[in-house]
Amino acid sequence: MEDKQIPELATSFPPIVGTTPKILILGSMPGKESLKQQRYYAHPRNAFWPIITSFYGYSEKLDYSQRCELLKQDQIAVWDVLKSCRRPGSLDQHIETESMIANDFVAFLQSYPSIKQILFNGGKAEQVFNRYVAKQLEAAGISPLYLRLPSTSPAHAAMNYETKQQLWHQALLGSVITSAPPIG
Repeated sequence: MEDKQIPELATSFPPIVGTTPKILILGSMPGKESLKQQRYYAHPRNAFWPIITSFYGYSEKLDYSQRCELLKQDQIAVWDVLKSCRRPGSLDQHIETESMIANDFVAFLQSYPSIKQILFNGGKAEQVFNRYVAKQLEAAGISPLYLRLPSTSPAHAAMNYETKQQLWHQALLGSVITSAPPIG
């Protein structure tokens, strides 16, 4: 009989959030490299920071804390759907369903009522949010607009960077300028 090793419990970290965010970008759970560095989207091949810096015109040379401060100024919050889970490696498909615990979005969105739109960084974030969070928000009378975007993860190689960038930029432009219903 083989001894199955139980993966370590992964715990996400606090959100990047300023005083009056309008948009909340949600991932599922930080990957191994992000957890190691305690930074969102820390994997060098993750397209999140290049896409964001190109949209807002931030210098790519800014350090992590400077990028986070600029996001706050631009009224963007970043967090993950899951507070904790067990996952061997970094792939969302390996998250053990029975281990998932979601962050408290009712309290978070009540604390930040300025958030009017949630952008999901990939399908897993949206799927987990719908399973563990959406009904709680509905019961609390909280109803932001939702839009799933292609994952910026290097594991999502079915779409090239340019296409991801274009879709993200369209969503951010629609959110920032018009605050209208999500594109797509």
